Amino acid sequence: MTAMYKLFENSPTIEGKGVCKSFGEHQVLHDIDFCVYTSEVVCLIGPSGSGKSTLLRCINFLENYTGGRIYVNGRLMGYAEAPDGTLEPLKEREVLEMRKDIGMVFQHFNLWPHLTALRNITEALIMVKRMDRVRARDIGMAMLDKVGLADKFDAYPARLSGGQQQRVAIARALAMEPRIMLFDEPTSALDPELVDEVLQVMKSLAREGMTMLVVTHEMGFAAEVADRVFFLDEGRLVEQGPSRQILSNPDSFRIRKFLGSWSRRVSASAC
Repeated sequence: MTAMYKLFENSPTIEGKGVCKSFGEHQVLHDIDFCVYTSEVVCLIGPSGSGKSTLLRCINFLENYTGGRIYVNGRLMGYAEAPDGTLEPLKEREVLEMRKDIGMVFQHFNLWPHLTALRNITEALIMVKRMDRVRARDIGMAMLDKVGLADKFDAYPARLSGGQQQRVAIARALAMEPRIMLFDEPTSALDPELVDEVLQVMKSLAREGMTMLVVTHEMGFAAEVADRVFFLDEGRLVEQGPSRQILSNPDSFRIRKFLGSWSRRVSASAC
């Protein structure tokens, strides 16, 4: 099913209206409007420092946005709106409750070094969901099997490759049964030969219909998997549309310049 059909068949799973974010006097996001639909894969691309990761963190309210609105599954994320239209931050426990539908995988793996791969997955199930250890272990093993690491259940992070650690991080997020997965440059900290094993897991999730928003510099992945692409530059959403259109025939000169630079880097690395 193409993204165009998805646009008409369901309400947005994630919706941003005039989203702004400032750090002190420095504004890093400028009036961004966007929607992500159920089972859609959207890739955020653009130069470093363009606000991609900040936007992703605002969606999960790891950063509080300072203007506009973000809705997740129809609920205002991170704030309650007063009758006069002003926003009041939710209490931390209320934000945590909203985050239960969202899994996030970071650039760096953030695994606990003193816990095995399985324990890294089951700890949140036991501590957050109050699940009994037997049930948590069954889910943890199922998630490790899903990412191809069932045989590494008793390995500590230091004994795993970077790609394997990232796959454990994905399994940990999936174990919480999220409806949405956010990926913040999940392959950028990996050696080139380890990138594909992580992308294969992400492709599998896309085929299963997981709603995904992915910050990435992997244009091949975006072209193959994404329904739509958002291009950000200097904190502004310059262009958005079907991935094939944006990546092969963009309207914006700025995107053509960015893609040309990326193509030259890929060609140089292949020599």
